[in-house]
Amino acid sequence: MTAPGQTWSSQPYLDHISAGPSYGGHSDAFDDARKHTQQPIVTGTSILAIKYRDGIMMAADTLASYGSLARFMDVRRITSVEGANSIIGCSGDQSDFQYIQHSIDKLMLREFNAGDGHTLTPPQLYRSLSRMMYARRSKVDPLWNSLVLAGIDPTTGVPFLGYVDLLGTTYQSSTIATGFGLHLAQPLLRKEVEGREHEIDEARAREILENCMRVLFYRDARSLNRFQIAKITKEGAEIGEPMSTSTNWAFAEGLRGYGPQTQ
Repeated sequence: MTAPGQTWSSQPYLDHISAGPSYGGHSDAFDDARKHTQQPIVTGTSILAIKYRDGIMMAADTLASYGSLARFMDVRRITSVEGANSIIGCSGDQSDFQYIQHSIDKLMLREFNAGDGHTLTPPQLYRSLSRMMYARRSKVDPLWNSLVLAGIDPTTGVPFLGYVDLLGTTYQSSTIATGFGLHLAQPLLRKEVEGREHEIDEARAREILENCMRVLFYRDARSLNRFQIAKITKEGAEIGEPMSTSTNWAFAEGLRGYGPQTQ
């Protein structure tokens, strides 16, 4: 209580920001901010995937950037899905990818606990992912990722390669690239692979992906010359350990601003 003419108060002043959504209530000032990822923070760049004679091969580097800082050098952005004979590669926010992995694990656990002898095929898992991404987009709380799913139905042997992004946009192709790879590597992949999927053996598929990862290391400032190559066949998934490829920077001597040129 204040005296007549008193212009000050001993009670703390709460503005509309620090008071939170329910002024004077029990909610925290930043409750609303915790509900939505406003922008990606720790992100990974390109994922590349191609079909070849025996299955599908995928490549991704191990760098996760904190904004423009190359911060985490050993982040594995390709994961296998046990029970669905599939692998998933992820560009974008890595915490959202962890959430997606957790959701997939729960989905596969429910399928196993059903005990009906049915397992999800790669196309079914892909549709589930696309529904998840579209549902979060519709709530204006998207998962800031671009996902590439590759799999082979173990009963029919039919390969499947599909893409889904944070808007729920989907497409299927024999070559897929995300991130900067969509601009730099996709033309190379199409030139080497499309129309020749059944002619390319495993060694040639690996050579194509290594060459594209080399180009991305040259041209994409958010990439790293340390990457994994994974493959999926009828026998199952195999994700290799991180590796590097040879580089040659002699071509850069002729670039303005890099070599000895002054004009």
